[in-house]
Amino acid sequence: MREPTFEIDGWSLEDGETYHAAAPETFWIPSRQKRESLQPGDLVKLIFRISVDDADESIAVERMWVLVRERIVGGYLGMLNNEPSAIAANEEFWLGTELPFSAKHVINIEEKDENTVALAREEPRRRWPKQ
Repeated sequence: MREPTFEIDGWSLEDGETYHAAAPETFWIPSRQKRESLQPGDLVKLIFRISVDDADESIAVERMWVLVRERIVGGYLGMLNNEPSAIAANEEFWLGTELPFSAKHVINIEEKDENTVALAREEPRRRWPKQ
């Protein structure tokens, strides 16, 4: 399954490990073991790079929560659990959009509870292409 790309999707995910390596004292991330053992219902924070229609800034960077739905080869499939503030509501990238990510993208984790496990089972607003 392909990762989101800025050129195709209009947004992409930033590598949290790179941010941490550049500033380990001020940019904390969970341990690799925790980032590689996520379960359906866990919430993870990812850094999104989003194309915006703004004459002054063509790219917005937002930290948003994603609900883990399932493990896939090379990572996870999740569902956006935030509404991006940098763009207007749309059908392609909004609350409930399914997206793939990997452990390197995770910058924070909130462990699952009964409610988030139930949400992880719900149908996403928009599915990620499986090819």
